[in-house]
Amino acid sequence: MIDMTSKSNYTKDFLNILHARKSVRHFTGKAVTRKQLEVLLKAGMAAPSGRNEQPWVFIAITERTVLDQLADDLPNAGMLYQAGGAVVVCADISLPIPEGKARLWSQDCSAATENILLAAEAMNLGAVWTAVHPYPDRQYPVRKILQLPENIVPFSVIPVGYPTGEDQPKDKFDIRKIHWGKW
Repeated sequence: MIDMTSKSNYTKDFLNILHARKSVRHFTGKAVTRKQLEVLLKAGMAAPSGRNEQPWVFIAITERTVLDQLADDLPNAGMLYQAGGAVVVCADISLPIPEGKARLWSQDCSAATENILLAAEAMNLGAVWTAVHPYPDRQYPVRKILQLPENIVPFSVIPVGYPTGEDQPKDKFDIRKIHWGKW
């Protein structure tokens, strides 16, 4: 937990991290530690969850051969060749849901993925969201390489590592996308 008795300005710190977050696709190749990945996983599990179902499950990867296999088989994931590790966000779709209610696992996994990306930025690591769901041609190799059971759906692969500095944050604010009160 965060020590709220500290004199640090958490609002300012968080907003700086939020606006500094970027999709990092260029890594130094230096390995990330199990401890670093655990911090990222805790951040993922701190995400909000519809009906508090928490359907997420994670696979933390540091093995070079597995990272390279995923890079070989996934489009737009070549950065895994230089990443120091990765987190695969998945959903357990076997969890029961209340009758008449929709499954919200994709929203929950999106929130977990974003928390991991923000935590990586806060830790001076780089990370990028590479989509696996809803693409069967991406899900198949992830399932095969990671030996996922049928009830586990791979949602995203997040390469993590030490950034080279090539990737910079983008200002995505667009006043035209804001409506006040009504359309």
